[in-house]
Amino acid sequence: MTIPESVGVIGGGTMGAGIAHVLLTAGAARLAVVESDDERAAAARAAVGTSLQGAADRGKLPEGATVDSLLERAVFVVGAGELPADAGLVVEAVPERIDLKQQILGDVARQCPDAVLASNTSSLSVAAIGAELPAERVIGMHFFNPVPAQKLVELIRTQQTSDATVDLAREWVGDLGKTPIVVDDSPGFATSRLGLVVGLEAIRMVEEGVASAEDIDTGMELGYRWPMGPLKLTDVVGLDVRLAIAEHLATELGERFSPPQLLRDKVERGELGRKSGQGFHSWE
Repeated sequence: MTIPESVGVIGGGTMGAGIAHVLLTAGAARLAVVESDDERAAAARAAVGTSLQGAADRGKLPEGATVDSLLERAVFVVGAGELPADAGLVVEAVPERIDLKQQILGDVARQCPDAVLASNTSSLSVAAIGAELPAERVIGMHFFNPVPAQKLVELIRTQQTSDATVDLAREWVGDLGKTPIVVDDSPGFATSRLGLVVGLEAIRMVEEGVASAEDIDTGMELGYRWPMGPLKLTDVVGLDVRLAIAEHLATELGERFSPPQLLRDKVERGELGRKSGQGFHSWE
C-alpha cells in the first residue's frame, strides 16, 4: 500500500503546508491544497515551495526530485469543490473550530465520495467533527510541527472509524517516513493532554517565581533529555493555541487544565510566541 495518487489538504498554513510537503515527497502524484481565497492560495504555494527548498538545501528531497518537479504535481485552489473527485485521502488543517471543521469536511465528503476524511485537530472530538459524515471513513491524523521533521503522527479513532480506515492511515503514515500511534477519541487524545499538563505547570512556575523560563527549559532539556523545553515548545505551538486547548480541556476534564493567568495575560498582550516574536522567549 502506498500513498493515494490523488490527495488533498484543506488549509495551507504552517501545518497544511508541512503536510503538503510530506505528501509530495512521499510520492503523491496529484495534490490539491485548498484555501479560502486566491491570496491565501498563493501564500500556501509559496509556503510549500519554501519548505521544499529548505529540504533541497539540506539534501533531503527524494533522489532525482527537484522543488519544481514536486510543485508541478500540486495545485493551489479555492474551495473544496476544486478537489479531485477521486482523492483517496483529504486532510483538513484549518483552525481549531469544530464548526469550521465540520463544514469543510462535509464539503469534502460530497466532493470526494471515497476519500478517507482526516482531521489534523490536536484536541477536538473527532467523533463530533465527523458526526454528520460517513463515520467509518473519519479519522484524526494529528501531525506535529514542523511536519517534515517530526516523526510522530497520532491517529485518533472513534467508535465508528472502521478497522480498514485505521489500517490504511497507519500504512500511509509509514509511507510518509513517520511513526503512527493509535489512540481512542478522548479529550486531548494522548499527546496534547500530556504535553499540556507539563506546559501549564511550567507556566505556573514562572508565574510563581520558581525559576525563569530559560532555566525551566534548560532543566527539562538537560535533565530529562527533552529536545525542547516546555516553554519554548509553547512558544512554537503558539500561546493562543495552547490557551484554546487548555480552555477546551478544562471544560472536558476539569480544573487541572485551567489556564494560568499569566498565559491569558500574554495572549491578551499579543505575546503569542515565535509567530509574534515574543512569548516566554524572544524570537526576534
